[in-house]
Amino acid sequence: MEGISLAKLLIIGALIVLLFGTNKLRSLGGDLGSAIKGFKKAMKDDDSAAKNSTAEEATADRVTHKE
Repeated sequence: MEGISLAKLLIIGALIVLLFGTNKLRSLGGDLGSAIKGFKKAMKDDDSAAKNSTAEEATADRVTHKE
């Protein structure tokens, strides 16, 4: 088996454009891009929240005495 060649990929791409149209594909691409961006932002916010909570726990464990 030779796999998928470049010509086959171009034919598949042309069929997809004919079926859905360029406007639908453009909006689908924009929606996909915004979904990925939102996912990355949520992961970044989760990581920073985890770091902040760890730092707060370390500070809460310290006990100081005033004499």
